[in-house]
Parts: sequence; structure tokens; C-alpha cells
Amino acid sequence: MLTLEKFERASELVKEVTSPTKLVYSEYLSEQTGGRVYLKPENMQHTGAYKIRGAYYKISTLTPEEREKGLVAASAGNHAQGVAFAAQKFGCKATIVMPTVTPLIKVNRTKSYGAEVVLHGDVYDDACAYALDLAEKEGCTFVHPFDDLDIATGQGTIAMEIVQELPTVDYILVPIGGGGLVTGVATLAKMLNPKIQVIGVEPAAAASMTAALENGGPVTLDSANTIADGTAVKRVGDKIFPYVQENLDAVLTVEDDELIGAFLDMVENHKMIVENSGLLTVAALRQLDLKGKKAVSILSGGNMDVITMSSIVQHGLIQRDRIFSVSVLLPDKPGELVRVAQTIADAQGNVIKLDHNQFVSTNRNAAVELRITMEAFGTEHKHEIMKALEDQNFRPREVGAKLY
Repeated sequence: MLTLEKFERASELVKEVTSPTKLVYSEYLSEQTGGRVYLKPENMQHTGAYKIRGAYYKISTLTPEEREKGLVAASAGNHAQGVAFAAQKFGCKATIVMPTVTPLIKVNRTKSYGAEVVLHGDVYDDACAYALDLAEKEGCTFVHPFDDLDIATGQGTIAMEIVQELPTVDYILVPIGGGGLVTGVATLAKMLNPKIQVIGVEPAAAASMTAALENGGPVTLDSANTIADGTAVKRVGDKIFPYVQENLDAVLTVEDDELIGAFLDMVENHKMIVENSGLLTVAALRQLDLKGKKAVSILSGGNMDVITMSSIVQHGLIQRDRIFSVSVLLPDKPGELVRVAQTIADAQGNVIKLDHNQFVSTNRNAAVELRITMEAFGTEHKHEIMKALEDQNFRPREVGAKLY
């Protein structure tokens, strides 16, 4: 059972291993939505995510004998680091099974907390099946990432902190993967103040909680293909589902493209790195009528590798027309390139890449192609640059932008 007494005990206990993540008021998001929007930055935890809360509380409930046997968990990242770190604090052995495609940085960080890492399978489901077999074979205690009421209790301590800091909160937005976080937060929030609206948010391409609520019970999706990899779960937990049914007010879904824009908003306006799963609650804000309301978006984690960050930033700039490419056909004679460059400069565009193709036509004197990738301030500025090129009879044609 999830009880207030357990939540209160967990809230005190997790302070031993968590960093204070005070609410951050977002002037930018408040202006965008008409409400007062606050961020709960769990991406700033030592392990980079909220998962340490559930893992630490879960291990605290085990008997000395259960800890002595060792722990086994399966995860592609955040749960792995949470269990490894918590196990280290309790002085017990932990073995974490991770998919073979897990980024090296996440593998190394998990190892750095003293855990043994076993790479198995291409996806989480493969790793989890192997971990369950391993736990049974070795007689170890399996620590589930979400379908465990003790795990949910630990995760729910976030709600305690939110309500203590902002007692008049109207909405709490929570990312949903397997359902452990939303179970704890929604259940405790309703215990503390039934008027609080708890909104779950999941990727549209991995909407397993939406499917479960429509079905009246957990169902397994055919796929969970989303850039929000931390919430790419095909089936929500069976044990935690009844609590979600009872306490969650609504579930919203977000497309991957919306997460790209949310990443840029966090970097530019708050100087914070938040992983795609943690951005679900930011991207969903515009779906709610928040005028005159106070809302808290839980940023569940910030474990993102640099290559992924680079790709997200590039796609975000292109998505918002701050980088775009045009193709123009020019006669192959001296001075034409300078004329194009000057037209763009006069319109305050900034050229960042040029491709000059002399072989677009068999008659080079008739035309060569020039592809120009440039920076703009946004869609309106892009249109101004395009018009400037048209006024000079360059007949620009917009093409797909690439920075590499």
C-alpha cells in the first residue's frame, strides 16, 4: 500500500542522497502560457535524474539478508545509475544489465558507482528478461525500475517537496514511462491536496499509459520508437496502474518534434541540459489553459550524450528557421558569387556554408548551382532574406538544410 506515513519516511530518508532541487520560476514559459510556470530540476541530481529517490528508498526497505545477496537491475541509463549509487551507499553489490546499444558514457558512469555492468540485448526488454533470469539464478534481489510500490514511494517524494515549497500549486506535470514516477507523485499530491491537478505526459509514439487507461489495464504496444528514450516503454506496470487510475487527472501526449523545440528553450532561457524524456512536461504546457494558474513541470533527468545534444540543437535551429538553405542558379562568370553574398549580408543573413556545383547543367555558361546555408533570426527574417534574393532576380529555392 502507498501510505502517507511511508511517503513521509521516504521524504526524510532520500535527503541523505539527493541534492535540493528548488523550484525555478520560468519567466519565459510563464509569458508563453499566461500562467506562472515553475520547473522542478531533477536533472540536477548527482546521478542526473530523479531515479536515485526510488532506488535508495527501495534498498532501505530490504532486510540485511536481502542486501547481502546482492542486487540486480535492468536499465538503459537513469535507473542503472540510481541503483548503482544507492547500492554503493548501502555497501551492497549491484549488477546492472544494460542493452548493448547503451551509450558508453552511461555505462562508464554506472561502473563508476561500483556496479558490475553486463551488456545484453538490443533493447530494454531484452536486458530486463536477462536480468530477471540472472537474479533468480544467483538468488539476488531484483530492483524493478517502475513496477514496484516502494520505488513509487521514493519517486513520490518529489510531490512532497513541491507542495512544501509551493502550497498553492494548481498543476503538476509528470513524465510517464513505465509509471513509477507518476504513481508516486499523483498519489501523494492527492493525499496532500485533492485539488491539485496531476497531469501525466508521454511521447505520442510510446503512449503506453494512454493505451492502458483506455483499455482498463496495461497493454503491450507494438513499438515505442521515440527520441524520449527514457520513457520509451511498451507496457506500464501492473502493480502501480490502479493508483494511476485513481489519482491521475489526465494524460497528454507530445510529438518528438515538440521536444526538439523544448530543448532549445531550456538551453537558451534557463541554461540547462534536460534529456528528451524530461522535456515532455515542458512541451505539454501549451496544451493546458494555465491563465491565472500555477504549474510545476518536473524535469525528470538530464543524462544526454554530446552527440545527441548536437543533433537536437541542429534540428531545432532548422525547425525554427534559424538555419535554412537555398539553391540559386547563376551564370558561371566572375562576380556572381560576390553579388549573392552581398545581397544576403545586406539583409543581415549570415552565411555558414556554401556548395558550388558547376555540373548541374551541361552548359556551364547557362547555369551553375550555388547552395547556401545561412543563419537567420527566425521565420520572418528568413522570408526577408528570400525576398531580397528574389528582388535581385536570383530566384532562390529553399532546400533541406544540413550543417555537415
